[in-house]
Amino acid sequence: MINLCVLALWLDPVGGIQSALDPAGPQAARIERLWWLMFWVTLVVFVLVIGTLSISIARRRRSQPIPFPPKDKLPAEKPIGRVIAAAIALTIITLFVLLVASVVAGKNQHQSLASTNPVSIQVIGHQWWWEVRYTSPQADQTIITANEIHVPVGVPININTSSRDVIHSFWAPNVNGKRDLIPGYSTAFWFQADTARTYRGQCAEFCGLQHAHMSFYLVAETPQQFEQWKQQQLKSAPEPDTETKKRGQGVFLSNACVMCHTIRGTIAGSRVGPDLTHVASRQAIAAGTLPNTRGNIAGWIVDPQHIKPGVRMPPNPLSPDDLNALLDYMETLK
Repeated sequence: MINLCVLALWLDPVGGIQSALDPAGPQAARIERLWWLMFWVTLVVFVLVIGTLSISIARRRRSQPIPFPPKDKLPAEKPIGRVIAAAIALTIITLFVLLVASVVAGKNQHQSLASTNPVSIQVIGHQWWWEVRYTSPQADQTIITANEIHVPVGVPININTSSRDVIHSFWAPNVNGKRDLIPGYSTAFWFQADTARTYRGQCAEFCGLQHAHMSFYLVAETPQQFEQWKQQQLKSAPEPDTETKKRGQGVFLSNACVMCHTIRGTIAGSRVGPDLTHVASRQAIAAGTLPNTRGNIAGWIVDPQHIKPGVRMPPNPLSPDDLNALLDYMETLK
């Protein structure tokens, strides 16, 4: 399982940073400090154990065999007993210190960040993609996207998570620890990104065949850039302005695409698959499997099972003219 996730990280098409040792916010920084504490403690223990073992082996090889004395003449074992007792006490103290540090770090992770205007985001796990909703009291101000989360730097973010099918796990190690998404339950946590950068996240709980290809990108940007992105996302899809793009829209609305996806401003309104209103503005497709390029989108539309076996999207055997028209139309969805 871990190997699949590591392989997916090596093959990451966008190059987002994914490391628990490169914290970009206060929660991740606490986890990093805990990790380094455990690392140095266990390293010292490892060195002491290996050193003691090596010295014992070396002394044993240099010494001559000693006849075993009679039982009534065995030497007293008080000194070695004291050493063992001291080692046990030291072990208990060390484990207790690590336990306290872990509990304190875990408790601090669940504390909300002080803010009068946090950003609230709902993340819903699907096999195998992420639905992202920026909630608002006004229905027409709700933003729906997929596999890409934009956040302003220096602003507390409230994430509400849930799952539509199986257990998933939302993990963006640069900003916080993992959070399991269990069907039928909703959970919430806070994080804050303090450095503008693109971070990679991953499903950290095995959720089926394409678990390793269920990633997302966390784009931390300035508040001004975030507001510009938000205003763009609130817009409906533009009307096609050429005959080829009009034909592409017709291909989308007359084939299986319309049965699963939404494009706001058209009759396509299904919620089975990701919202495609602004798909051209995203960095990757298929939950981080491929860079968002014309060629990759074409291959994904025609034969998604070849790229991501087991995915719920069916093949779409379009003619070359229809496919090119559809691609022209989708390139306008920014």
